[in-house]
Amino acid sequence: MQSYLIHFIRHGAIEDTLKGKYIGRTDVELSEKGRELLREYDGRYIYPGTAVLFTSPLKRCVETARIIYPDIKPIVIDQLTECDFGEWEGKTADELRDDREFTRWLAGEKGAKPPEGESGTEFAERICLVFEQIVEGLIKTNNTEAVIVTHGGVIMTLLSVYGLPKAKPFEWVMDNGFGYSARITPMLWQRDKVMEVYRKIPVTDIEK
Repeated sequence: MQSYLIHFIRHGAIEDTLKGKYIGRTDVELSEKGRELLREYDGRYIYPGTAVLFTSPLKRCVETARIIYPDIKPIVIDQLTECDFGEWEGKTADELRDDREFTRWLAGEKGAKPPEGESGTEFAERICLVFEQIVEGLIKTNNTEAVIVTHGGVIMTLLSVYGLPKAKPFEWVMDNGFGYSARITPMLWQRDKVMEVYRKIPVTDIEK
């Protein structure tokens, strides 16, 4: 039975993330160290091959896609952006520790959200809708393999919703430049909307 492979890759490192700041829709470039590490990983490990490459529109994702897949023109999808942190954008957890709404949001309380930003539910609904559209598009066009370069929050949320084995979002955490490969079987997808997460990427020659 035909299956479809989707590889999720988190963008390379940026300066503000290394400083512990919440960076969602701020359009910052990769740090120089982030670029160096991606080139190092590309030489040391093996990233999945693909004919179809999707990316968030933000510079850090587009640049990551360009470094890893220089010969493939990415399909840019606006809905693959990170969560909108609203008034918390650019602040650290330490700076927000006295914000009651931030405490509720961290605890995952229903309805808690950043002022002028997205709640966890709104974020999940946005990225799940576009991901299901991506999957249906791959099946309809019979493109059997694709890469999605996006943000850590996007990947962790999608894997927690659709991934097997079942796990909480924080259990799918990954470093910059790394990610996961998933296998979608159309019959199982149409019935249960689930996918098998079968390995971490990139891989070594031994793991290939």
